[in-house]
Amino acid sequence: MSWAHLPEDWARDLDASEAEARRLMACAWLGQDVTAMKRPVRSLVRERFTRPSKPTVEERVEDSDGGLRYLFRLDDGAVVEAVRIPLEKADHFTVCLSSQVGCAMACAFCATGTLGLSRNLSAHEILGTFLQVRDEAPGRITGAVFMGQGEPLHNYDAVLRAAQVLAHPCGGRLSAKAISISTVGLVPQIRRYAAEGHKFRLVVSLTSAVQERREGLLPVAGKWSIEELADALGLLHEATGRRQTLAWVLLGGVNDGSDEAAALHAAFGDLPVRINLIDVNSQDFRRSTDEERNRFIDALQVMRSPVVRRYSVGAEQNSACGMLAARQT
Repeated sequence: MSWAHLPEDWARDLDASEAEARRLMACAWLGQDVTAMKRPVRSLVRERFTRPSKPTVEERVEDSDGGLRYLFRLDDGAVVEAVRIPLEKADHFTVCLSSQVGCAMACAFCATGTLGLSRNLSAHEILGTFLQVRDEAPGRITGAVFMGQGEPLHNYDAVLRAAQVLAHPCGGRLSAKAISISTVGLVPQIRRYAAEGHKFRLVVSLTSAVQERREGLLPVAGKWSIEELADALGLLHEATGRRQTLAWVLLGGVNDGSDEAAALHAAFGDLPVRINLIDVNSQDFRRSTDEERNRFIDALQVMRSPVVRRYSVGAEQNSACGMLAARQT
């Protein structure tokens, strides 16, 4: 049973408000202490709720930079991954979560796209992988990013249910701002996300602001124009009041030129954004040189927006951004 879809009689049977019923469900979901509940309430929770089981760990692969990739096998035999990522603060970690088995987006620079899409993960399965990583961590899990296998907004309902439990004070106890949901830019879902008023951080993997080039790199981009995407992010900015984050996988000699900076400014110049630059981890593309990257950053100054170079852990062991392909060593 999903805590985000409680039947009406559940709250009534508990003699509680819908909000209180959701709180109790979240407590049970991630194994928080429920002994303080009144006995009838405790019995009802246990009677009607089953905590998600942890998936089978097929393999744990540690990288020299501290990243730890988990290869999980689910009940139907499907294989997915999660990555425990060390943060700058000692003994603090975030978890990179998968939302689908494989991915349908077929982005040119991403290994997961070569798998195709097998199926969506349920909220139970997503949270089960989180529980496994959290329970083994040698410190605190303080964040989660939906940037593993799959396009999170292609599995919208399950991802948002999982994120809500992770952010609940009786669930995962993560700050909503410490939960990031990545998307290649599914415009209808971004508009829905804005209308629903979610507090999680949405990260749009833009990678190119030149429409024809972007369609070649991210085939799904052909469904919506850059202008439609910018309009959807404008709605999200109005709803949240926050800068919108654009992720940019740097492809040497492809999307690191002045034409891209100009196109980016033309489409998003009126919108408060943050640009995250990420080095590509695909053998089909080369990384930008330091000179190319610095020149691109200089060209982006016209945006008057923060430009941040992001590092992804786990490149040695196929755990970094764009490298998850259910490989077993």
